[in-house]
Amino acid sequence: MQRIIPNIWINRVADEAAEFYVNTLPGTRLLSSDKYPEEGLLDFQVEFAGKTLVNTLEIEGFQFVLINAGDEFTPNPAISFFLNFDPSQRSAARAELDQIWEKLKEDGTVLMELGEYPFSTHYGWVQDRYGVNWQLMLTDPAGEHRPFLIPSLMFCGAAQNQAAEATDHYLNLLPDSRLGTRVTYPEAQGPATTRAIMFSDFQLYGQWLAAMDSAVEQPFTFSAGVSLQINATDQAEIDRFWEGLSHVPEAEQCGWCQDRWGVSWQIVPENLGELMAKPGGYEVMLNQHKIIIDEY
Repeated sequence: MQRIIPNIWINRVADEAAEFYVNTLPGTRLLSSDKYPEEGLLDFQVEFAGKTLVNTLEIEGFQFVLINAGDEFTPNPAISFFLNFDPSQRSAARAELDQIWEKLKEDGTVLMELGEYPFSTHYGWVQDRYGVNWQLMLTDPAGEHRPFLIPSLMFCGAAQNQAAEATDHYLNLLPDSRLGTRVTYPEAQGPATTRAIMFSDFQLYGQWLAAMDSAVEQPFTFSAGVSLQINATDQAEIDRFWEGLSHVPEAEQCGWCQDRWGVSWQIVPENLGELMAKPGGYEVMLNQHKIIIDEY
């Protein structure tokens, strides 16, 4: 079971975005679509009464959620998604990468042109029409296998040069976790010091993520535009993860919290859907900071 699920904040067009990803990304399907209730909403949610709340998608077995909401938050490059095209796993990896690149960049913004780089013979970084960032890479099949999709955290702004500290904290906090690759900058590069992380990947709850410190000054940092949802097994896990991650009291709402590096997390019970389906469940959640299961 996937325990960490990225949630992407979409400005009012989550249904359109879901259709776009289903038609653009390989092996993608809509798993479920949940609606806002008709009443009991907060003032800024009233316009969404009865409309789509979240769409849950699956890309080659990897789940992510599109949140249909307003313009309060926007995705940015601080959290992006690697798409690994491994020639040993995909018969036409390069051609497939090129095809998907063309679709993602339509009405989007290219941040790194598709081409050859020291770390990949074929790589590009694009921000799509919904603000979601993708890194498409032709993977070296000689290395240890990695999944097709990997969320990637770029530490910049107030979190610059703190990738190692943050990932070590996550590794110590979450179960079934281990460090994979970690490469530091051989020399200072822009805001990145020689002890900063040039690239790292690691597993949390058995799931691969990546992290790096930016080598360029960035005008953004982490935001709730992309959050990481942790499906906890019980109240004890919720309490432990909340204590280890929540660092900004004013950001605490409905199971959402923000850690000391600015990354937004949603710490929820794995049966949240069942709790929300109970009479008054949505209203209970709106009045909670940390989720307390016994209050439903």
